[in-house]
Amino acid sequence: MTVAMVSQVFFGKGVAEQLGAALRAARSQGADLVLLPELPLNAWSPASKRVRAEDAEGTDGPRQQIMAEQARKAGVALLGGAILRDEQSGARYNTALLYSAQGELLHSYRKVHLPEEEGFWESSHYEPGEQAAERFDGLGLPLGLQICSDINRPAGCQILGASGAALILAPRATEAATYARWRIVLASNAMTSCAYLLSVNRPSPEQGVALGGPSVAIDPKGEFLAESEDPMVCVEIRQEEVAMARGRYPGYLAEYPQLYAQGWANAPGRNLRQEGPADPQGTPEGQ
Repeated sequence: MTVAMVSQVFFGKGVAEQLGAALRAARSQGADLVLLPELPLNAWSPASKRVRAEDAEGTDGPRQQIMAEQARKAGVALLGGAILRDEQSGARYNTALLYSAQGELLHSYRKVHLPEEEGFWESSHYEPGEQAAERFDGLGLPLGLQICSDINRPAGCQILGASGAALILAPRATEAATYARWRIVLASNAMTSCAYLLSVNRPSPEQGVALGGPSVAIDPKGEFLAESEDPMVCVEIRQEEVAMARGRYPGYLAEYPQLYAQGWANAPGRNLRQEGPADPQGTPEGQ
Protein backbone atom coordinates (compact mmCIF):
# COMPACT_ATOMS: atom_id res chain seq x y z
CA MET A 1 0.00 0.00 0.00
CA THR A 2 1.16 3.52 -0.79
CA VAL A 3 -0.04 6.21 1.61
CA ALA A 4 0.11 9.93 0.81
CA MET A 5 0.49 12.16 3.87
CA VAL A 6 -1.13 15.47 2.90
CA SER A 7 -0.52 18.24 5.44
CA GLN A 8 -3.24 20.63 4.29
CA VAL A 9 -6.47 21.78 5.88
CA PHE A 10 -9.55 22.79 3.93
CA PHE A 11 -12.09 25.34 5.19
CA GLY A 12 -13.60 28.54 3.89
CA LYS A 13 -14.47 28.98 0.23
CA GLY A 14 -13.74 26.33 -2.37
CA VAL A 15 -13.28 23.47 0.10
CA ALA A 16 -14.44 20.71 -2.26
CA GLU A 17 -12.30 21.94 -5.13
CA GLN A 18 -9.18 22.29 -2.97
CA LEU A 19 -9.61 18.89 -1.38
CA GLY A 20 -10.32 17.30 -4.74
CA ALA A 21 -7.15 18.78 -6.23
CA ALA A 22 -5.07 17.47 -3.33
CA LEU A 23 -6.56 13.98 -3.64
CA ARG A 24 -6.02 13.88 -7.40
CA ALA A 25 -2.41 14.95 -6.94
CA ALA A 26 -1.91 12.15 -4.42
CA ARG A 27 -3.52 9.61 -6.71
CA SER A 28 -1.25 10.72 -9.55
CA GLN A 29 1.71 9.84 -7.32
CA GLY A 30 0.38 6.30 -6.90
CA ALA A 31 -1.33 6.73 -3.54
CA ASP A 32 -3.89 4.12 -2.50
CA LEU A 33 -4.79 6.05 0.66
CA VAL A 34 -4.55 9.72 1.67
CA LEU A 35 -4.03 10.72 5.30
CA LEU A 36 -5.08 14.25 6.31
CA PRO A 37 -4.46 16.16 9.58
CA GLU A 38 -6.82 16.24 12.55
CA LEU A 39 -10.24 17.79 11.74
CA PRO A 40 -9.06 18.75 8.23
CA LEU A 41 -12.26 20.51 7.13
CA ASN A 42 -12.56 22.61 10.31
CA ALA A 43 -10.76 25.70 11.47
CA TRP A 44 -8.96 24.95 14.74
CA SER A 45 -11.90 25.79 16.99
CA PRO A 46 -10.26 24.51 20.24
CA ALA A 47 -8.08 27.63 20.09
CA SER A 48 -10.78 29.11 22.34
CA LYS A 49 -13.46 27.75 24.68
CA ARG A 50 -16.21 29.20 22.52
CA VAL A 51 -18.38 26.39 21.16
CA ARG A 52 -20.16 27.01 17.85
CA ALA A 53 -22.97 24.87 16.50
CA GLU A 54 -21.61 25.09 12.96
CA ASP A 55 -18.35 23.36 13.90
CA ALA A 56 -20.21 20.05 14.33
CA GLU A 57 -22.59 18.06 12.14
CA GLY A 58 -24.87 15.05 12.24
CA THR A 59 -24.79 11.90 10.15
CA ASP A 60 -23.94 12.59 6.50
CA GLY A 61 -23.27 16.25 7.24
CA PRO A 62 -21.67 18.60 4.70
CA ARG A 63 -18.04 17.84 5.55
CA GLN A 64 -18.71 14.11 5.34
CA GLN A 65 -20.40 14.54 1.99
CA ILE A 66 -17.46 16.52 0.63
CA MET A 67 -14.91 13.94 1.78
CA ALA A 68 -16.92 11.02 0.40
CA GLU A 69 -17.54 12.71 -2.94
CA GLN A 70 -13.97 13.87 -3.48
CA ALA A 71 -12.54 10.46 -2.53
CA ARG A 72 -14.85 8.86 -5.08
CA LYS A 73 -14.00 11.38 -7.80
CA ALA A 74 -10.26 11.01 -7.22
CA GLY A 75 -10.47 7.23 -6.90
CA VAL A 76 -8.44 7.08 -3.69
CA ALA A 77 -9.20 6.02 -0.12
CA LEU A 78 -9.19 8.85 2.41
CA LEU A 79 -8.78 9.25 6.16
CA GLY A 80 -10.36 12.56 7.15
CA GLY A 81 -12.42 13.60 10.11
CA ALA A 82 -15.07 15.88 11.56
CA ILE A 83 -16.79 16.82 14.81
CA LEU A 84 -19.83 14.55 14.70
CA ARG A 85 -22.95 15.16 16.75
CA ASP A 86 -24.77 12.12 18.11
CA GLU A 87 -28.33 12.21 16.80
CA GLN A 88 -29.83 10.92 20.05
CA SER A 89 -27.76 12.48 22.84
CA GLY A 90 -26.53 15.59 21.05
CA ALA A 91 -22.98 14.88 22.32
CA ARG A 92 -20.15 15.90 20.01
CA TYR A 93 -17.11 13.73 19.19
CA ASN A 94 -13.85 14.37 17.34
CA THR A 95 -14.15 11.53 14.84
CA ALA A 96 -11.70 10.08 12.33
CA LEU A 97 -13.51 8.90 9.18
CA LEU A 98 -12.11 6.38 6.71
CA TYR A 99 -13.58 6.38 3.18
CA SER A 100 -13.02 3.93 0.36
CA ALA A 101 -12.00 4.96 -3.15
CA GLN A 102 -15.70 4.59 -3.99
CA GLY A 103 -16.67 7.17 -1.36
CA GLU A 104 -18.11 4.64 1.10
CA LEU A 105 -17.60 5.21 4.82
CA LEU A 106 -15.70 2.12 5.95
CA HIS A 107 -14.58 2.80 9.50
CA SER A 108 -14.56 5.49 12.18
CA TYR A 109 -12.94 6.22 15.53
CA ARG A 110 -13.72 8.78 18.25
CA LYS A 111 -10.80 10.54 19.95
CA VAL A 112 -10.52 9.41 23.56
CA HIS A 113 -7.88 11.60 25.21
CA LEU A 114 -8.83 15.27 25.22
CA PRO A 115 -6.59 18.07 26.50
CA GLU A 116 -8.07 21.14 28.13
CA GLU A 117 -5.61 24.03 28.21
CA GLU A 118 -4.40 27.08 26.32
CA GLY A 119 -4.83 26.59 22.57
CA PHE A 120 -6.24 23.10 23.03
CA TRP A 121 -9.58 23.55 24.86
CA GLU A 122 -10.81 20.30 23.39
CA SER A 123 -12.93 18.88 26.17
CA SER A 124 -14.95 22.11 25.96
CA HIS A 125 -15.81 21.24 22.34
CA TYR A 126 -16.42 17.48 22.34
CA GLU A 127 -16.73 14.43 24.55
CA PRO A 128 -14.13 11.65 24.85
CA GLY A 129 -14.80 8.52 22.86
CA GLU A 130 -15.89 5.50 24.87
CA GLN A 131 -14.42 2.65 22.82
CA ALA A 132 -10.84 1.54 22.24
CA ALA A 133 -9.59 1.54 18.67
CA GLU A 134 -10.24 -1.64 16.69
CA ARG A 135 -8.36 -3.29 13.85
CA PHE A 136 -9.93 -2.73 10.43
CA ASP A 137 -9.26 -5.00 7.44
CA GLY A 138 -11.29 -3.48 4.61
CA LEU A 139 -8.46 -1.86 2.62
CA GLY A 140 -6.38 -4.99 2.05
CA LEU A 141 -3.99 -4.27 4.91
CA PRO A 142 -4.94 -4.43 8.61
CA LEU A 143 -4.89 -0.96 10.13
CA GLY A 144 -6.12 1.06 13.09
CA LEU A 145 -6.78 4.67 14.01
CA GLN A 146 -5.67 7.03 16.76
CA ILE A 147 -6.06 10.82 16.96
CA CYS A 148 -3.33 13.15 18.21
CA SER A 149 -3.11 13.03 22.03
CA ASP A 150 -4.29 9.41 22.03
CA ILE A 151 -0.66 8.70 21.04
CA ASN A 152 0.45 9.95 24.46
CA ARG A 153 -1.51 7.13 26.10
CA PRO A 154 0.21 4.24 24.25
CA ALA A 155 -2.29 1.54 25.27
CA GLY A 156 -4.35 2.28 22.15
CA CYS A 157 -1.43 1.63 19.81
CA GLN A 158 -0.42 -1.46 21.76
CA ILE A 159 -3.92 -2.89 21.50
CA LEU A 160 -3.92 -2.27 17.75
CA GLY A 161 -0.52 -3.91 17.36
CA ALA A 162 -1.58 -6.90 19.45
CA SER A 163 -4.70 -7.18 17.29
CA GLY A 164 -2.52 -7.50 14.20
CA ALA A 165 -2.77 -4.00 12.75
CA ALA A 166 0.15 -3.42 10.38
CA LEU A 167 -0.50 0.31 10.07
CA ILE A 168 -1.59 2.91 12.63
CA LEU A 169 -2.84 6.24 11.25
CA ALA A 170 -2.76 9.20 13.64
CA PRO A 171 -3.86 12.62 12.37
CA ARG A 172 -2.79 15.37 14.75
CA ALA A 173 -2.74 19.10 15.57
CA THR A 174 0.40 19.98 17.54
CA GLU A 175 2.77 22.88 17.99
CA ALA A 176 6.06 23.05 16.12
CA ALA A 177 7.96 23.95 19.29
CA THR A 178 6.97 20.69 20.98
CA TYR A 179 7.82 18.32 18.13
CA ALA A 180 10.90 16.86 19.87
CA ARG A 181 8.67 15.28 22.53
CA TRP A 182 6.23 13.98 19.95
CA ARG A 183 9.07 12.46 17.95
CA ILE A 184 10.03 10.23 20.88
CA VAL A 185 6.57 8.94 21.66
CA LEU A 186 5.63 8.37 18.01
CA ALA A 187 8.73 6.25 17.40
CA SER A 188 8.23 4.34 20.66
CA ASN A 189 4.64 3.50 19.75
CA ALA A 190 5.65 2.20 16.32
CA MET A 191 8.47 0.07 17.73
CA THR A 192 6.54 -1.42 20.65
CA SER A 193 3.41 -2.02 18.54
CA CYS A 194 5.49 -3.50 15.68
CA ALA A 195 3.42 -1.49 13.20
CA TYR A 196 3.96 1.36 10.81
CA LEU A 197 2.84 4.63 12.37
CA LEU A 198 1.95 7.57 10.14
CA SER A 199 0.98 10.95 11.56
CA VAL A 200 0.05 14.11 9.62
CA ASN A 201 0.03 17.47 11.39
CA ARG A 202 -1.91 20.67 10.78
CA PRO A 203 0.61 22.74 8.86
CA SER A 204 0.66 26.29 10.24
CA PRO A 205 -0.41 28.63 13.07
CA GLU A 206 -4.13 29.27 13.50
CA GLN A 207 -5.99 31.71 15.72
CA GLY A 208 -2.96 32.39 17.89
CA VAL A 209 -2.00 28.73 18.31
CA ALA A 210 1.48 27.96 16.96
CA LEU A 211 0.46 24.78 15.13
CA GLY A 212 2.93 23.20 12.74
CA GLY A 213 5.78 20.75 12.50
CA PRO A 214 6.59 17.65 10.50
CA SER A 215 4.40 14.85 9.32
CA VAL A 216 6.10 11.54 9.97
CA ALA A 217 6.17 7.94 8.82
CA ILE A 218 7.86 5.42 11.10
CA ASP A 219 8.46 1.77 10.32
CA PRO A 220 7.84 -1.17 12.70
CA LYS A 221 11.45 -1.01 13.91
CA GLY A 222 10.97 2.58 15.06
CA GLU A 223 12.99 4.06 12.20
CA PHE A 224 11.82 7.19 10.39
CA LEU A 225 10.93 6.72 6.72
CA ALA A 226 9.72 10.31 6.33
CA GLU A 227 9.90 13.43 8.48
CA SER A 228 8.79 16.39 6.45
CA GLU A 229 6.83 19.63 6.34
CA ASP A 230 6.22 19.25 2.60
CA PRO A 231 2.53 19.46 1.63
CA MET A 232 2.58 15.85 0.40
CA VAL A 233 4.84 12.89 1.11
CA CYS A 234 4.21 9.34 -0.13
CA VAL A 235 5.28 6.25 1.81
CA GLU A 236 5.12 2.58 0.88
CA ILE A 237 3.82 0.17 3.52
CA ARG A 238 5.17 -3.39 3.37
CA GLN A 239 3.49 -6.19 5.30
CA GLU A 240 6.70 -8.23 5.34
CA GLU A 241 8.43 -5.52 7.41
CA VAL A 242 5.75 -5.94 10.05
CA ALA A 243 6.20 -9.71 10.09
CA MET A 244 9.97 -9.32 10.49
CA ALA A 245 9.60 -6.85 13.37
CA ARG A 246 7.21 -9.17 15.20
CA GLY A 247 9.78 -11.97 15.02
CA ARG A 248 12.47 -9.82 16.66
CA TYR A 249 12.86 -8.14 20.04
CA PRO A 250 10.66 -6.61 21.42
CA GLY A 251 8.06 -7.91 18.98
CA TYR A 252 8.26 -11.56 20.02
CA LEU A 253 7.64 -10.82 23.72
CA ALA A 254 4.47 -12.42 25.04
CA GLU A 255 1.37 -10.33 25.70
CA TYR A 256 -0.94 -10.84 28.68
CA PRO A 257 -4.20 -8.98 28.02
CA GLN A 258 -6.03 -10.45 31.02
CA LEU A 259 -3.17 -9.45 33.30
CA TYR A 260 -3.16 -5.90 31.92
CA ALA A 261 -6.93 -5.66 32.17
CA GLN A 262 -6.80 -6.60 35.85
CA GLY A 263 -4.06 -4.06 36.46
CA TRP A 264 -6.09 -1.31 34.77
CA ALA A 265 -9.17 -2.30 36.75
CA ASN A 266 -7.20 -1.84 39.97
CA ALA A 267 -5.61 1.48 38.95
CA PRO A 268 -7.45 4.62 40.12
CA GLY A 269 -6.96 6.50 36.84
CA ARG A 270 -7.65 10.21 36.35
CA ASN A 271 -10.62 12.09 34.98
CA LEU A 272 -9.58 15.47 33.56
CA ARG A 273 -13.12 16.83 33.71
CA GLN A 274 -13.45 16.05 37.40
CA GLU A 275 -9.94 16.86 38.60
CA GLY A 276 -8.50 19.36 36.13
CA PRO A 277 -4.81 19.35 35.11
CA ALA A 278 -2.48 17.99 37.76
CA ASP A 279 0.08 20.73 37.10
CA PRO A 280 -1.13 24.32 36.61
CA GLN A 281 1.91 24.90 34.42
CA GLY A 282 0.65 21.79 32.53
CA THR A 283 1.96 20.09 29.49
CA PRO A 284 -0.10 21.14 26.51
CA GLU A 285 -1.22 18.51 24.05
CA GLY A 286 1.76 19.19 21.82
CA GLN A 287 4.39 18.97 24.57
